[in-house]
Amino acid sequence: MADDLRITRTLVIPASELVERFSRSSGPGGQGVNTTDSRVELLWDVDASSLPGVVRTRVRERYADRLVDGVLAVTAQEHRSQLDNRRAARERLADLVRQGAMPPPAKRRPTKPTRGSQRRRLDAKKRRGEVKRGRAGDWS
Repeated sequence: MADDLRITRTLVIPASELVERFSRSSGPGGQGVNTTDSRVELLWDVDASSLPGVVRTRVRERYADRLVDGVLAVTAQEHRSQLDNRRAARERLADLVRQGAMPPPAKRRPTKPTRGSQRRRLDAKKRRGEVKRGRAGDWS
């Protein structure tokens, strides 16, 4: 249970659904970069996931452009150690799933401007026009 990825209090991705791949990363580390597989690529198959169907559908629709054959991939290579990059990749995946699982915002219902707001707008336009008309005689 320790390697499971907790999304929310009730949503958990089991560790068995996550695939980690390691490779050499660029960036800091000196000569150690050439020998250490510290870059982490975390893969999660959305379609084969044990998450509820509604959550899977929302994630699939939200990240359709990021999915490759139904698999969501996250990489991390900013840290020197593989362990820190593993943590970073898991946090990124959790954030993505958390955001993707949220329901879409309620659709805005169009409203009409109130009569008072229309009157205030027109009065302001008239005042502005009068100011500009008052300036017209200054140049002659």
